[in-house]
Amino acid sequence: MPLLIPLLAAVLQIFGMRNVPIQRWLGGIAVIANVGVAVWIVISVRMEGIQTLAMGGWAAPYGIVFVADMFAALLVLTTSILGAVCLFYAFASIGEEREKHHFYPFFQFLLVGVYGSFLTGDLFNLFVCFEVMLVSSYALIVLGGTKRQLQVTLKYILINIVSSSLFVASMAYLYAAVGTLNMAHLSQRISEAGQSGILGVIAFLFLIVFGLKAGLFLFFWLPGSYAAPPSVITAIFAGLLTKVGLYAIIRTFTLIFYHDTGFLYTLIGWMGIASMVLGVIGAVAYRDVNKILVYNVVAGVGLIAFGLATANSAGIEGAIFYMLHDMIVKALLFLLAGIMIAALGTTELKHMSGLIKRYPFTGWMFFITGLALAGVPPLSGFVGKLLIVQGGMERGWYTMTIISLLASLLMLYSVMRIFMLAFWGKDRALIDDRAAFQDSPEVKREVYHEWSPFRPRRLIGASSVLFAFVILIGLGAGWIETFVAQATDVLIDPTLYIQAVLKE
Repeated sequence: MPLLIPLLAAVLQIFGMRNVPIQRWLGGIAVIANVGVAVWIVISVRMEGIQTLAMGGWAAPYGIVFVADMFAALLVLTTSILGAVCLFYAFASIGEEREKHHFYPFFQFLLVGVYGSFLTGDLFNLFVCFEVMLVSSYALIVLGGTKRQLQVTLKYILINIVSSSLFVASMAYLYAAVGTLNMAHLSQRISEAGQSGILGVIAFLFLIVFGLKAGLFLFFWLPGSYAAPPSVITAIFAGLLTKVGLYAIIRTFTLIFYHDTGFLYTLIGWMGIASMVLGVIGAVAYRDVNKILVYNVVAGVGLIAFGLATANSAGIEGAIFYMLHDMIVKALLFLLAGIMIAALGTTELKHMSGLIKRYPFTGWMFFITGLALAGVPPLSGFVGKLLIVQGGMERGWYTMTIISLLASLLMLYSVMRIFMLAFWGKDRALIDDRAAFQDSPEVKREVYHEWSPFRPRRLIGASSVLFAFVILIGLGAGWIETFVAQATDVLIDPTLYIQAVLKE
């Protein structure tokens, strides 16, 4: 159902492409329905254990199987919430021109790819879902055709074509070595053969593939690509696309390639630390709101990877908890930044100030979300970061753990700098104050909502839904941790997943 609902909505929207109101209604109904379906899946997994669906009645490992363990179910639920909020934000911000050029069908197809990636139990089907997601993202990143979008799109497409080609090659080597692509069956076969020699090389290839897609250390393509499109598209990219790559790393290295917790896991740990360090350096160095937030995305990816690399219960549980928090917080920061950019017509901090008087609720939401990003209790990021630190200490990685904590402080500094410079200080002319704006002696500003009137109340209303989840996740951390612990059990003990899929 999580795949079928947006797929059906996208097809119907294509047929109604000349009627924008119909596209909006179809999209809104689809995302709300999927929130309900996602809640039902989480409850089913909680009460009855891992849920499986053999497509066409072909049992694993011969057919394609969809699998919902608690890890996948929680990600599907978070994705459905993000999708709903971002779609309603888009209603008030994306503009009629983009709406007429198939924004809504591509948005739904993107969700199809994300849901499929989280739920599939087959490696080749994971590749297919990746491609559905990526092709949709190609269209969304260039939709509008501004000069900057066109510049970054070619690099974005080229990098993903290269990584997808390497993905196919890696699968071919793996199939040649063990004769299957069902994830549960792969786990069995590799356990029997031993993860050495060619299988160790194949595991490294998969790490490169998924690392490219997640922006883990190999993130050189990400800052420019994510900073170019409108804020709502960047929010959905930051909240979902990098997390799909991270999910693939976590799933493959806890289910398939979990036998070598020495070299490969240490490599993942150092890649995570390097991503954090380079990410916060970029966040501190830039004076552009979008670039600062994009580099914080990179730093967040690094912290989650570090939690996985600890290879213990605390670290992996922290990685899952922080991943759920990070999806919401990063999307929310970009949505709030979109309000700031739309109000002042610029992404440059040197041309921003005085917004706190006009948009106080936006300002204080941004401030509290920044604290959550850094893991300040009792907000949503605290428990996940605490568990990751505990996992690092248990693994004996004291230096790496201290570096991760210092990086977190710099993440907080970079976001608080946006808050101080954009919301405090002298009042600036808003874009809607056309006379004052046109007479402003400042550098020419880029107007991001040129195809849409600025509707701050609707944008703030949509953003406040995610903000409520930031607060609720923090206050309800003890209750949510029971679900995260159930997800961790399957990742720590792959036999639970194997038995559910292969019915052994």
